Amino acid sequence: MTKTWLPVLLGITLAASFITPALAEDPVSTEEKAPFITLASTTSTENSGLFDAILPQFKKARGIDVHVVAVGTGQAFEMARRGDADSLLVHDKTAEESFVAEGYATERDDVMYNDFVLIGPKDDPANINSAESVTDALARIADSEAPFASRGDDSGTNRAELRLWEAADIQAQGEWYRELGSGMGATLNTAAAMDAYTLSDRATWVSFDNRQNLDLLYAGDEALFNQYGSLLMSPEKYPHLKHDLAAQWHQWLLSDEGQQAIADFRVKGEQLFFPNAATNK
Repeated sequence: MTKTWLPVLLGITLAASFITPALAEDPVSTEEKAPFITLASTTSTENSGLFDAILPQFKKARGIDVHVVAVGTGQAFEMARRGDADSLLVHDKTAEESFVAEGYATERDDVMYNDFVLIGPKDDPANINSAESVTDALARIADSEAPFASRGDDSGTNRAELRLWEAADIQAQGEWYRELGSGMGATLNTAAAMDAYTLSDRATWVSFDNRQNLDLLYAGDEALFNQYGSLLMSPEKYPHLKHDLAAQWHQWLLSDEGQQAIADFRVKGEQLFFPNAATNK
């Protein structure tokens, strides 16, 4: 009986010796993973689809992946201060320059711009469509106590909104003023549900589909200019970060190739970001 089974068992053992290495091999480990950086950026650059358009072009040019963490600008700064981001792309120039002055970053450069716009219900109960300035528009909203949805999340857009209320000499508070603590897309959804006014970056607004009764009612004031900047983190303060890779991303954004990629990005036929790295020269 033992002799009968021995060849069979031997055959099984030999077969297993060939199968086992193949099963044990990790197919992922045989592939060379692309190097990557972690980029802290804004919800507007992510939600608009800009990164979906330009990151593949950067990877093709430099062989580097970019893992984006899209949060409000204030949260992006906090993430970077903790040493959890290799690079920053945000839109609060005053805070960005302070970030460099405080030693967290070594360089900050203009990359692109667009603008903020005031969104509201099509029937425009506060009549902001005929306002002479953005501060006039905000004063009309406050005077009429029409609902206003604020991001309330310390984002670049929220910071810009608060500066505009201050410029209008208005204390934005009361039942009509709702601080949501949410991103731009979620804030627009809430504004649509409430028939409320809100301040949005143009890129997110153009990309936003759930408009319901909302419309773009006011734009064009110089105070609504929205500049984006790229920052390089300090190697001295954060030696563990991927500074060489982050520098390649930063330089590509400022290069003719990167600037053209930004200029070519469109949603519904509309250019959403306007490259202006040339202003750094």
